[in-house]
Amino acid sequence: MPRVFAIGDIHGCSKTFKRLLLEKIQIRKSDKIYCIGDYVDRGKDSKGVIDFIIKLRRQGYHIHTLRGNHEQMMLDAPASEIKMQHWLKNGGAETMKSFRLKSLNEVAPEYISFLKRTRFYIKTKKYIFVHAGLNFSNTNLFEDKDAMLWLRDFPSDQPVLDSQILIHGHTPKSLDTILNQHGNCFNIDGGCVFKQHSHLGKLVALNLGENKYIVMNNID
Repeated sequence: MPRVFAIGDIHGCSKTFKRLLLEKIQIRKSDKIYCIGDYVDRGKDSKGVIDFIIKLRRQGYHIHTLRGNHEQMMLDAPASEIKMQHWLKNGGAETMKSFRLKSLNEVAPEYISFLKRTRFYIKTKKYIFVHAGLNFSNTNLFEDKDAMLWLRDFPSDQPVLDSQILIHGHTPKSLDTILNQHGNCFNIDGGCVFKQHSHLGKLVALNLGENKYIVMNNID
């Protein structure tokens, strides 16, 4: 059986992300890795995070990438000055520095393609992977893309999911909260980039086969 891992919000913490995958998880080409979004913004090396994912894919590793609200903000930023300023104020300025660019229009097509190819959700037989959450009041759970990117603070037990389990991030939680979750919705955002907060600063992976958390302290 291939191992299956879900990894929480990375936010430009490339050194932490690499060590988690290469040393803590020791990834194999038979593994399936689901990254639940927010690769960019706030941290120092958004470009490095994307470069590493692209490199692993080229080497034959199976890295599935969900779209986070920060990827969406970066894609939307060129549309207007208001959207550009909104993105820059929410961590986009750090992303620009990591790419060493003065204009977002100078970003290489490879990176725009990476962002556009991220998925709003991925559904398997047992799991649903999404960045933020789902609109549980909708008949069609997969219709509301805004909810997938932005939803916060919903009950972790959702009967509408039936036998499926939702894996998400978006809202940073303390490690103690993450390790003691109940229900069928599991948040794996340990607030990696917020290492100045004593209860955050963790990049969290969940081994879904063993139901085991692997935690990497921010080393960026």
